[in-house]
Amino acid sequence: MLGAHLIHRYRLILLLSLLLSCGFFATTLFGYFVSKQAIRSAIIGQDLPLTSSNIYSEIQKDLVRPVLISSTMAHDTFVRDWVLAGERDVDAMTRYLAEVKERHGAFSSFFVSERSGKYYTGSGVLKQVSPDEPRDAWYYRVRDLQQDYEINVDLDMANRDAMTIFINYRVYDFAGKYIGATGIGLTVDAVRRLIGEYQRRFQRTIYFADASGHIVFGTPSGQSSDLRSRPGLGPMVDHILAERSGFFQFQAGGDNHLLNVNYVPELKWTLFVEQNEDVALAGIRRTLYVNFAISLVVTLVVIWLSWLTLRRYQSRIEEMASTDKLTGLLNRHAFGILIEKLMASHRRQPRPITFLLADVDHFKTINDRYGHRTGDEALAGIAALLRANLREADFAVRWGGEEFLVVLQDCPAAEGRQVAEKLRQAVAAARPCASEPTLQVTLSIGVSEFDGEETPDQAINRADQALYAAKDGGRNRVWPAETDA
Repeated sequence: MLGAHLIHRYRLILLLSLLLSCGFFATTLFGYFVSKQAIRSAIIGQDLPLTSSNIYSEIQKDLVRPVLISSTMAHDTFVRDWVLAGERDVDAMTRYLAEVKERHGAFSSFFVSERSGKYYTGSGVLKQVSPDEPRDAWYYRVRDLQQDYEINVDLDMANRDAMTIFINYRVYDFAGKYIGATGIGLTVDAVRRLIGEYQRRFQRTIYFADASGHIVFGTPSGQSSDLRSRPGLGPMVDHILAERSGFFQFQAGGDNHLLNVNYVPELKWTLFVEQNEDVALAGIRRTLYVNFAISLVVTLVVIWLSWLTLRRYQSRIEEMASTDKLTGLLNRHAFGILIEKLMASHRRQPRPITFLLADVDHFKTINDRYGHRTGDEALAGIAALLRANLREADFAVRWGGEEFLVVLQDCPAAEGRQVAEKLRQAVAAARPCASEPTLQVTLSIGVSEFDGEETPDQAINRADQALYAAKDGGRNRVWPAETDA
């Protein structure tokens, strides 16, 4: 009767919700479709390009600055005079590079001399570059560049091999002869944080791609770093990179994606600012529904309160039916439901399942000496320790009295024994009773792995036999079932 009554009440609330929703939706549907095209035009014509321009300006300010600093270093009269004077005063170059690093907040600053092959940093001479050293290949690549500089991602030997973005700038003497390479470095993590900040600020997906169509930074979630392999966008990549700037759109995953592209010549990368049109329309659609929501508020509050009351009532009934009141763990009724689902999953895709059957040692003595209230407190404390030391995929059951059953999913017996030992040690080290802080409780645990042929009850029975062996062996220990030993 109670269940039927709840069903009828849910049906009434559902019907009332549907009637009200359909009525108000019908009155606003026409207005929404009229507005939709205007909203889309605003996104394409104003919002996305403006956001792209803002981001481009921010990038010029924050990422192009290191290129300008490196250019200044390459054309600095001090650097050229120092090299032409024979690189005699190493301390002078060291102070210069240290000052550049500190003044501009760079991660590193450097100069490599073509004449001596020495690699100078703000801390002194780091090393001697050599064409036979693979890690020095960058220098010889820069020496042969046709352009004045390159942006390269590499390990920084001067900073414990931290992944770093280097701006490597060619240095010429006053006669135009190449005399070395200079520049600064930024940490990759710093740039990633910068892009993440842009994405949060502008609510767009932002990433950089190089001339080959590979994403350098900011790979969209769940996507490949190769733009050509991305559904919908792949066939357009060559055209987009050739155009260098403009507006594009493509279909992917059933959604329409809007794309604004700008080439950043200082970085020699292309900036992609992407917006999922459906997401954008959803945000603006919420604004259109403000008046609609105000007119519905009283009715929705009543419906929500009614639903909330019923949901809490039903949740409480379900909790009482599936949860042990004392420990908060699952009871045997809930275990029966979960183990059926687990066995069905195991039949589809067999994976190891291990059962741990734990028993509180000398629990009767605890009850007799300290009283049942302390015994209950000890059980609740042990249950809390079990929950704290298990993975989300695992679950613990109040099996009866002072016994607990733990089910470890995707866990072979050897790993299960390690988990059991971890639980045993956690309980032994804890003091689960606040009212009796000196009381120490221990567990004996039997371990068995489901062999795929037996029933769960048979596997649990083997764990039970192992539990009795653990008790016979002296208690406070983990014992494997015979076939799992």
